[in-house]
Amino acid sequence: MAFNNSYSSAQPVMSTIETNKVLKNTYFLLAMTLAFSAVTAGISMAINPPFFTGLICSLVAFGMLFIINKKAETASGVLWVFAFTGVLGFGLGPLLNHYVAMANGPMLIMQALGSTALIFFGLSAYALTTKKDFSFMGGFLTVGLIAVIVISIVNIFIGSSVMFMALNAAVVLIMSGLILFDTSRIINGGETNYVRATVGLYLNIYNLFTSLLHLLGAADD
Repeated sequence: MAFNNSYSSAQPVMSTIETNKVLKNTYFLLAMTLAFSAVTAGISMAINPPFFTGLICSLVAFGMLFIINKKAETASGVLWVFAFTGVLGFGLGPLLNHYVAMANGPMLIMQALGSTALIFFGLSAYALTTKKDFSFMGGFLTVGLIAVIVISIVNIFIGSSVMFMALNAAVVLIMSGLILFDTSRIINGGETNYVRATVGLYLNIYNLFTSLLHLLGAADD
């Protein structure tokens, strides 16, 4: 009984240590990859590739996700995360150049960046402080993502600007929910691999930023 009691009391301590380690590694890698994305986006803006470059980069990055999941437990996993985020950052170049060319473009980009940072840090701080379990949101968020993807494909043929804005508003809400969901998974031991955790949070931030930029651009017009 003494051994069992000692083991049960030590287990939460070990769990907390491991959780803190995953959080620390995740946020460190996330900061580094965001900075790397900013560099590749700047390079892309300077080169000024065709607008469809963003779509190509997104497709390449999607393929990389399968490699990252396979390599997540190895040392090369980190390198693949940098490659993944670098490609997505490069794909942002044409979009950013499009908004920079607008009258208030640079201000819109800064507003989108600031809003993204505010939402991310606010929701992350809430999840970390309260330690609430947001796993119940998983099903709803998955359905929401599928619906957005399907409607986006339909809108390619319809070309409705109203639907486009509604989709971006929905993405903002879904990504906000995913920030809570993914952070909660790390805190509660649902995600113990910092490579996968970093990719998840990075995608949340990436999609949140682009959708906010589209919404702010529409409001400015």
